[in-house]
Amino acid sequence: MGDLDPEAESLDLTVESIQRILTHVQAEWPLEACGLLGGIGRRVLAVYPTRNELASPIRYRVHPEDLIRVIHELEEREWELVGIYHSHPHGPPVPSATDVAEAYYPEAVYVIAAPVQGEWRLRAFRIMDGAVQEVPIRRVE
Repeated sequence: MGDLDPEAESLDLTVESIQRILTHVQAEWPLEACGLLGGIGRRVLAVYPTRNELASPIRYRVHPEDLIRVIHELEEREWELVGIYHSHPHGPPVPSATDVAEAYYPEAVYVIAAPVQGEWRLRAFRIMDGAVQEVPIRRVE
């Protein structure tokens, strides 16, 4: 992802990508869902739903087998790990203290899905060295 300015660079998601994320988090509710976003720069070209190894309503960890499989596919396609998404089944769509402490991929954008007034919402963040900055989500074709 390089040294992109999180305030200047949006995360580009297609309507189909957004729907794929939302379908996954709804299917896993009331547990946290998680997955990976592959692409180039900040343009998401594929959504990879993964298993939450912790099977928890309050924490997630991408299952190691899924992580290896997706990273291998990204390398084959010469894509990058653009982002990591997970859900907060009981809100809000902002990073928790645990999310910040466990943000092991500072080059990735962290996307959080949570229900707000009965409707799932997505927000994106860059988390680096304990600092959190929101990244705008841009819907693209």
